[in-house]
Amino acid sequence: MDIGYTAAQLRTAAVDAVRAPSLHNTQPWRLRLRDGGIEVLADPARRLPATDPSGWGVRIACGAALFNLRIALAVAGIPARVRLRPDPAEPDLLARLVPDLPRRPTPAEQTLYGAIPRRFSNRLPFWPDPVPADARWRLGEAARAEQCWLELLIGVSAVSAFGEIARSAHRVLERDPAYRAEREGWLRRESTPDGVPGSAGGPQGEPQDVLPTRGYGGRDRAPGRDFEPEPLVGVLGSMGNTAVDQVIAGQALQRLLLTATDAGLSVSMLSQPIEVPTAREQLRLSLGRFGTPQMALRIGYGQPGRPTPRRGVDEVLDLPVVSA
Repeated sequence: MDIGYTAAQLRTAAVDAVRAPSLHNTQPWRLRLRDGGIEVLADPARRLPATDPSGWGVRIACGAALFNLRIALAVAGIPARVRLRPDPAEPDLLARLVPDLPRRPTPAEQTLYGAIPRRFSNRLPFWPDPVPADARWRLGEAARAEQCWLELLIGVSAVSAFGEIARSAHRVLERDPAYRAEREGWLRRESTPDGVPGSAGGPQGEPQDVLPTRGYGGRDRAPGRDFEPEPLVGVLGSMGNTAVDQVIAGQALQRLLLTATDAGLSVSMLSQPIEVPTAREQLRLSLGRFGTPQMALRIGYGQPGRPTPRRGVDEVLDLPVVSA
């Protein structure tokens, strides 16, 4: 019989798990210790009913937190066996981790772990330096390692076609007052442990931009000035689009983001064409790929920055009560 994880081990690993990205930095996860296993759950109190009515974004975020948790436990020498959606009667329970055989962490795990505190979404314009072929290959391998695929859109025509889909989806979303109000509710003008601070918002969008921006209240820029002339865009996809597929895609997303961070790259996420079902299908058809797009990414070299705030670990943990 396996010896289970302890509360101390969960608490230590949770410091890294909560560094995962999420829509509007809502941090929609809870971590529970039960019967010696660590469980990752969606937090219903942090859902976005207007932005994410299906729960796709929550499952992507929880998958990303799950990947950080896996890496943290492996680096601690206590790797996990993972079962996704282990209990159909508890749909918010997305994963359960139990101890595997103890072993030393691999160099790849140590490298990914070292990138966790340095990863952040960079919404500023990237420099014109091209992403080299070896870095692009590493990003594709990161997606494949988690049973997903990555399509990189290189060249003006491919990026422009994607941009048309993304901007159309952005216009659809912006017409919904509930969507706009929800985004506004997660903007932060003061220091808080969640939401998106104005300093992380990036510049405001302009009509001539190739790609849409979310509108997090960033700085205005000179009218007519290009944001980026030719960004590198990636589309991450999974084999299917079930709840399990979305958790898998969240893990692939985080592995990809950490791989990019280790390579010195900056990334921001473009979820608008994923949030609108017709745009997602149009994107899938344009790529000619089997499966479902789960996230679009803008990738390049950018200015240094820092991660957005996170809630304290105690706010996301559910630990068993120890009787006196």
